[in-house]
Amino acid sequence: MFLEIVTPDEKVFEGEVVSASFPGSDGSFQILNNHAAMVSTLGKGDIRYTPEKKPEVHLLVEGGVVEVMNNKVNVLVEKIFSE
Repeated sequence: MFLEIVTPDEKVFEGEVVSASFPGSDGSFQILNNHAAMVSTLGKGDIRYTPEKKPEVHLLVEGGVVEVMNNKVNVLVEKIFSE
C-alpha cells in the first residue's frame, strides 16, 4: 500500500509500505494492505511503518488525521518530535 505523511511544513515520507500503525485518539491501530476505507483522528504517540524490504521506522507525532482508501494512506500530522 502507498503511505504519505505530511506536516504543515514538509512531506516526511512517501512510498510503498508493508504495514503502518498509528496512535489513534481512542487507542492505537494498524493498517495493512486492502484495509477498509476509514478516517481517524490521531493523538500524541508513535507512528510506525515498514517500507518494503527496509527496517521499521518510528515517528513521534502530536495529533493529526489519517485517511485510508483504496490502498492509499494519507497522514496529516501537526508536529513531529525529534528522537
